[in-house]
Amino acid sequence: MSRIEKLLGEMTLAEKLGQLTMTASSYAVTGPIIAGDSTESIKSGEIGNLLNMVGTGPVNEMQRLAVEQSRLGIPLLIGLDIIHGHRTLFPIPLAEAAVFDTQTWELTAREAAKEAAADGLAMTFAPMLDVSRDPRWGRTAEGPGEDPLLGVLIARAKVRGFQGGDLADADALAACAKHFCAYGPVTAGREYASVDISERTLREVHLPPFVAAVAAGVATIMPAFTDLAGVPMTAHTALLRDYLRGQLGFDGVLVSDYNAIGELLRHGVAADLPEAAALALKAGVDIDMMADASRRGLPIALERGLVTMDEIDTSVRRVLALKERLGLFDDPYRRGAQPETAEALAQRRQLARSVAARAIVMLKNDHEALPLPASVRRLCLIGPLADAAGEMRGPWWAAGVAEGQVSVLAGLRESLPKAEIVHAPGVAISGGTGEGIAAAVELCEDADAIVLCLGEGATMSGEAASRAYPELPGQQRALAEAVIERARKLGVRVIVLLFSGRPLIVPWLAEQADALLAAWFLGSEAGNAIGDVLTGRVSPSGRTPISWPRALGQVPIFYAQRPSGRPANPDDYFTSKYLDVPNDPLYPFGHGLGYGRFTLANLRVTPDRVRESDSIEIRVDVTNTGQRAAEETVFLFTRDKVASVARPLLELRGFAKISLQPGTSGTVAMSLPASALCFLGPDLDPVFEPGEVEILVGPCADRSRLLGETIRQKT
Repeated sequence: MSRIEKLLGEMTLAEKLGQLTMTASSYAVTGPIIAGDSTESIKSGEIGNLLNMVGTGPVNEMQRLAVEQSRLGIPLLIGLDIIHGHRTLFPIPLAEAAVFDTQTWELTAREAAKEAAADGLAMTFAPMLDVSRDPRWGRTAEGPGEDPLLGVLIARAKVRGFQGGDLADADALAACAKHFCAYGPVTAGREYASVDISERTLREVHLPPFVAAVAAGVATIMPAFTDLAGVPMTAHTALLRDYLRGQLGFDGVLVSDYNAIGELLRHGVAADLPEAAALALKAGVDIDMMADASRRGLPIALERGLVTMDEIDTSVRRVLALKERLGLFDDPYRRGAQPETAEALAQRRQLARSVAARAIVMLKNDHEALPLPASVRRLCLIGPLADAAGEMRGPWWAAGVAEGQVSVLAGLRESLPKAEIVHAPGVAISGGTGEGIAAAVELCEDADAIVLCLGEGATMSGEAASRAYPELPGQQRALAEAVIERARKLGVRVIVLLFSGRPLIVPWLAEQADALLAAWFLGSEAGNAIGDVLTGRVSPSGRTPISWPRALGQVPIFYAQRPSGRPANPDDYFTSKYLDVPNDPLYPFGHGLGYGRFTLANLRVTPDRVRESDSIEIRVDVTNTGQRAAEETVFLFTRDKVASVARPLLELRGFAKISLQPGTSGTVAMSLPASALCFLGPDLDPVFEPGEVEILVGPCADRSRLLGETIRQKT
């Protein structure tokens, strides 16, 4: 008899339900703190899983209570939201998506897992795979951006990175793909609001990243808080039990979001906690996070006949199997047993700096305002985010403390040691008055360049941080306008760094600034990475993974829209357009500039007729016509001209990078399986239809900048 079956046979109902319970914990001078409970519940086996405990000392103390003082000695599963690093913070996920590099995505997850495991943790509630096409939604910061293929590639990379080669390894974490599914298109971009989308959009846009995570072997999955067309995901039997477990074959652990089972009452689908607990269990949810529904509700549900003991045992079996896979039964203290070396920590910080520099997206650089010359004598650094080290962490900073981060001011002082750098915040990030604007403007006198550090605070993005007006908050616009007005009179360039967890709607700023960079939230090494880019040590190579609107009325906005029977035509009034702004975004998906200038030519696509089993080879020549070495990202799109279902105007199929010295050329080669051109037909079954398909390559999703060749699909 296996260890798990032997344990099941010995467990009381209370001990079984303890394995289905996850409770928040922390640590004080007096010892462990359990939310709404005590450590006695660990000893009695009534709590089997914890979140938010950090540090090998506290973690091991809690683990000893379970392993050495409970009746059956079942180890705890302890997890934390390690979204973009643990103590060493990498760029937020949206920023890291801008790197467009699968190896980097995997590497940062691997390093985060090593650091978190060294703190005794065994689980992370990441990656977040929610596709977002609405910058009002605060959790846009945590995801892959607007494109499902990006979500697929990030899912694979992050699962591999977090989980490593073997979950039992001392530096492996159980990953948790979240939030299943379609959490991103919440009504009006408002956190936790209802979702109502078509079955086609669900299957083509929001499910693929989770399908990829399951195929990559993700250990756990978290259902979304939200309902989908009236059915809350925490109780969505059709998607959780039938599709996820049945069709995809996911046999790992489903863990609810924070109090989500209890919130089934507020959704209006359960009359009391026993009903809510039964709905979640029957849908396939195993671990109840913070609702206490398993412990309090399932015994009553069992008495009422709403659930069976076999259903409870099935979930307990899955939780125990995960703990076994993690090696917790064999050695519950292996994670954190060996402290990390100083060299490993230093290398991780260097990686954080490199990735942060590559995540910066240069949106505009008129008249070569950047890079700053080495001879810069006096630099004026203005704005509430110029000397705000703690804000550089962004949302979900895990165990990263404010003191461990590098501000823009500190980074530029290191990068430009001979320059005089003067600084003033001017205004607060949000709220407040403009009393400091005049003093900030006065600092611009005699400056060689002005760097404006503007944007959101770290907690203005992330969970529960929806914004009806995703613009510069507080008095920052007044500050920017005053500084730019003075700079124009002085003939001084103005470089703007925008910090945010989403695209900000700032067309006026994009027009007036000489250079504009999306600096997102870059993590521990933010200031140093910014210094590397502004001084030209690193050519910016980030490309935005999400469209930047020019007006709030365009939202939701994304490149992969369908063509419409009346596409926009300025000469025809009755076509799909706005009266007051263009249809196109301020900056399209994939946009980003570097210190080089690239041209693409000589697109070759072979063969020109393909069957579903064929592979399509794409080659294009790239030349750096600029004066500096730089890296270009080449995107591969397709357009199915005529199909049984109207297809998007562009669909991302891949991307590749090439680094070139000034005046040199190279060839980018990409391979595309023809099967990737399948789509869901009218009945939502995959089809490969004969007809013409355009193969397009270029620097972004601006159709006017793409090279294209047409091939023909044949059956």
